[in-house]
Amino acid sequence: MPKLFDQVRELIAECGESRYSISKSTSISQSQLSSFMAGDKGLGHDAMERLLDHLGYEIQVKRKKS
Repeated sequence: MPKLFDQVRELIAECGESRYSISKSTSISQSQLSSFMAGDKGLGHDAMERLLDHLGYEIQVKRKKS
């Protein structure tokens, strides 16, 4: 998941929205979001889904190419 986390951190950094606003809209605490952005902690599936939905993205699973 580290690659996914890095990509989501980049999306957050580039979206131009404050972490406070993201926190309020997604019900992810500011401290949890700050820890995630600092790379100290990850996010659970539900929080990640809410965050990506807020940013206008979704996770899609597909089979690796052999």
